[in-house]
Amino acid sequence: MEYLTIALAKGRLAEITMDILEQCGIDCAALKEETRKLVLCDETNKVKFLLVKPSDVPTYVDYGVADIGFIGKDTLMEENRPLYEVLDLHFAKCKLSVAGYPHTNIYDKTKALKVATKYPHIAEKFFHAKEIAIEIIPLHGSVELAPITGLSDVILDIVESGKTLRANGLDILEDVCDISARLVVNQVSLKTKSARIRDLVSKISVLIEG
Repeated sequence: MEYLTIALAKGRLAEITMDILEQCGIDCAALKEETRKLVLCDETNKVKFLLVKPSDVPTYVDYGVADIGFIGKDTLMEENRPLYEVLDLHFAKCKLSVAGYPHTNIYDKTKALKVATKYPHIAEKFFHAKEIAIEIIPLHGSVELAPITGLSDVILDIVESGKTLRANGLDILEDVCDISARLVVNQVSLKTKSARIRDLVSKISVLIEG
């Protein structure tokens, strides 16, 4: 039997995904071992796991190196690759929002709005739709620091509880969209490994809806 290859985002998302896969009959024991291996297998069920950075999951699935992947909607939107998004998994829920100081007017069209974010494509699309000129400032961590130091006017980032924003005197100015974990499938794999993929998707669907 040919392997079914699953791309998993390292970290908390992978841990939750493992619980779901185990309930579907897939042995994830190899993933829980202390190891530096990035490719692990459940030989009984012929399932191969690739442990990759979250931002790389869509790439591995798009190129067919992985048949399916588990990843946040924010990453899918930013990467914008031609994948089948087959399930909203209803976990890792949060919002993608624009945040800054409460007095900030994001609709002031007299100047370009400086936006610090690790989601440049989402930011460009969001503000373009509102006809707001922006200057993107790419950041990959502690984006809340940008408006505090004057590096940017606002940030566009994931917001869960909002505690970090409030602790730094910032507020949500506008929500972009709701975010949660999604299951994506390679377009070719859905045809060549249709039975196995549809069976797994069906089992996961029953779990998350039950």
